[in-house]
Amino acid sequence: MLTRKSKQTFDFIKYFIDKQNLSPTMAEIAKGIGVKSRGVAYRYVQHLVKEGLISLVPGRHRNIELLMPNLDEKIPLLGIIAAGKPIEAVSIPETVDVACLLLGANRYALKVKGDSMVDEGILDGDLVICEHAKTAHNGEIVVALLDNEAVTLKRFYNNEDGTITLKPANALLQAINYPATRITIQGVMIGLLRLSA
Repeated sequence: MLTRKSKQTFDFIKYFIDKQNLSPTMAEIAKGIGVKSRGVAYRYVQHLVKEGLISLVPGRHRNIELLMPNLDEKIPLLGIIAAGKPIEAVSIPETVDVACLLLGANRYALKVKGDSMVDEGILDGDLVICEHAKTAHNGEIVVALLDNEAVTLKRFYNNEDGTITLKPANALLQAINYPATRITIQGVMIGLLRLSA
């Protein structure tokens, strides 16, 4: 996840490349983001490399290349997903700003409510980024619609006896088997955002 300063660094690099048609040096980045040390600027640049937003081309003085050109895109926030007992499926017509690595025309966000997935690091209040899907592979974390009225976030297992197991990631909770006719897959989780510390 990007820090405020890393995002500022990315925005400066993109602005510089757009205006100058070449990438900035570490000294130019440091000046552009208001830090005195090129070493500090380099740390922010390395963080952007680690996040997959830029690459550093060996053997070039101005060696930064953008991999993700825009961090200001939005995806729809479709509602709240239970990480516990399934809850009523209610749509929320909002959007969420996210880093480009999580963007795509087929993606959406859901706000987590509950603690059934805490052992996967999915906490109450987190945003899960999902991709629309009607099927899933065993072991994937899915958005499952139960009886066409309640949604939940669980690990999915398609059993040989025609049932589907929805498995929580919380040692205090049990997996539940359902007839396949009661479950509709609405998406597969591909990422996670935590908005607060």
